[in-house]
Amino acid sequence: MPRYVYVDNSNIWIEGRKVSAVNKDMAYDVWDAANNNILDLGWKYDFGKLLELVGGTKNGLKKAYLFGSRPPQNDSLWEAARQGGFEVVVEDRNVQNREKKIDTGIAVRMMEDSYECIADKSADEMVLVAGDGDYVPVVHSISKRGIRVVVCFWDHAAAELKGHAAEFVSLNKHIGEISR
Repeated sequence: MPRYVYVDNSNIWIEGRKVSAVNKDMAYDVWDAANNNILDLGWKYDFGKLLELVGGTKNGLKKAYLFGSRPPQNDSLWEAARQGGFEVVVEDRNVQNREKKIDTGIAVRMMEDSYECIADKSADEMVLVAGDGDYVPVVHSISKRGIRVVVCFWDHAAAELKGHAAEFVSLNKHIGEISR
């Protein structure tokens, strides 16, 4: 099955650090971790392993995008992502050093690809690796057109987002597989 994969790097990494903190008994649950800013600062994920998990075999993978904000000059993050099979989309942070344009960038790319790349609505699918409610409109719109959208994220993804997806894949049970 041809797949198009879209990953919100900060979304998966920050929330993954909370899930890892819970798994290591540093926090009672993910809400405790979020409310008290408890993170497993050592947790990282492997781009290639994540892509294999959510994208499947290389034969079925059509495109894979990793979206994020510009890291420091000496950061090897984006090169590792490229080597893991992703096309990298990097945006500059705003003047307050906040990440901007990532969610809308993913939404725009998904919409463009849904019109320009999806050849067979009954076979092709889009995979969103993110979990916040900002993605509900794009997932809803693409799904209404008959294109299957799978959401892969931690269990605490927005309920409304899960509800609009054709399938929800929990990363919680795969944290060991994708950890580095």
